[in-house]
Amino acid sequence: MRDPYTVLGVPKSASEKDIKSAYRKLAKTLHPDQNPNDKTAHEKFAEATAAYDLLSDKAKRAQYDRGEIDAEGNPRFAGFGFDPGAARGARQGAGGFSAEDILKEFMSGFNAAGGARRGPNPFGGAAGGASWDPFTGTAGPGASTGKRPDTVVNLAVTLEDAHAGKSVPVTLPTGKTVSVKLPSPLEEGQQIRLRGQGKPSPLTGQPGDVLVTVKFAKHKTFRRDGNDLRVDVPITLYEAVLGSKVRVPTLAGAVELNLPPGPDTSKALRLKGKGLFGKGDLFVNLRIVLPEGGDPDLESLMRFWRDQKPYKVRE
Repeated sequence: MRDPYTVLGVPKSASEKDIKSAYRKLAKTLHPDQNPNDKTAHEKFAEATAAYDLLSDKAKRAQYDRGEIDAEGNPRFAGFGFDPGAARGARQGAGGFSAEDILKEFMSGFNAAGGARRGPNPFGGAAGGASWDPFTGTAGPGASTGKRPDTVVNLAVTLEDAHAGKSVPVTLPTGKTVSVKLPSPLEEGQQIRLRGQGKPSPLTGQPGDVLVTVKFAKHKTFRRDGNDLRVDVPITLYEAVLGSKVRVPTLAGAVELNLPPGPDTSKALRLKGKGLFGKGDLFVNLRIVLPEGGDPDLESLMRFWRDQKPYKVRE
């Protein structure tokens, strides 16, 4: 790790209050829940947390300033009274505040701009719940386990996989690929927590969790509107005039739609319950397609209509 003073942006003469204030600012800006798609911010957040843990501990800060330990708390030389057990277990900072204490303080009343929050958890969400502890990865109060902060991984899933609640492969930051069961129903941006599948902590070696943020991939056929779906279905001119049975695609397979003669193509036809998870509907937009390359007989008929049977469709 880099020099902890440089990481926090404070001079070596900084007071305990200055160090705490510098870390608070960085934590608010860099926390993974504030930057779910920014790996650089995640790494800087972990680095800032490690720097604060070292400098907020009076004994370890003194050892670092004397050159007895490095920025990660490891001894540089033998014989300087370094206590490995203290380096592994000491998490309480000067003045009784650790990095965990500061982050939990955010969770109970501060937002990224420094104002009061209405809810108890500014970093909550589908994955964390109302009182999620970003260090322990659990709901409700709990002591810090010294884990690395959560790593966010984005996953694009097809509408078909989401609709069926399938298991999909996810490649973790460690390079390992695991199979993840998609919850049903699934919401855009929903997070799935994979406990202990993240990178190890720079301080304790204990792995953090991976938060898989799910997004729906763009579909070549359907357009999603919440749980509703929209689809364009081409029909011929004679199907539009005479009516017909038309096959319409759905996420669970094609169905037949009874098309009445002369349908109003400006309005979508609704198939109830044929959207996502059976909760949404499928809206079918009819598109009349003329013969490719044109047709002399059709052109002749249209000229007759234009001259002998005109009608208005626009004001």
